[in-house]
Amino acid sequence: MDAGVHHLQGKAKLVTSAEVLEFLREFHRDKHVLREQHASAARFVTNYDFNNTYQYVIAREDMHLRWLIDAITDLGGQPDEGSVPEVEPGKAGDAQVSVITADRDSAAGFVEKWRSRVDTLPHARHRTMLRVILGETVEHQRFFDLALAGRTDLLGRRADGAGTGGGVMPTRWVGGQ
Repeated sequence: MDAGVHHLQGKAKLVTSAEVLEFLREFHRDKHVLREQHASAARFVTNYDFNNTYQYVIAREDMHLRWLIDAITDLGGQPDEGSVPEVEPGKAGDAQVSVITADRDSAAGFVEKWRSRVDTLPHARHRTMLRVILGETVEHQRFFDLALAGRTDLLGRRADGAGTGGGVMPTRWVGGQ
């Protein structure tokens, strides 16, 4: 069988390595933008539980990007990160709700754009990887929905009587001297 021809649902489809590479590069660009938007938005998320959820989402997206970079370089390509728009948090009192809403909507848009396209990818390993990323992005969207509903047990529950100390520190890394 020709290396460029793959069978998908009983039909032959021509997909070259260059086409698969561009597909992965485009997916990576979109995921990179999503990750950077989440990192920027987290600065406006002052609720401790919601901010911890953002840190979890960002860490998972870092792993997704690592997988994509590895797949792209395995095909002889280099990832393209694209441009990341500035996060517009809105008014100070509404900033947290505004950025969480925007992130929920962008996660939904990402899944909407890619789900059917990923299903047509004939390369099983790449298709499976992308489906895992899409599934976790749906989970992130659910986290954002729950945060907007005021749920604080997004990543689990605290022991009875345990608190958060009042919120998130304004500086992410604080080191001793």
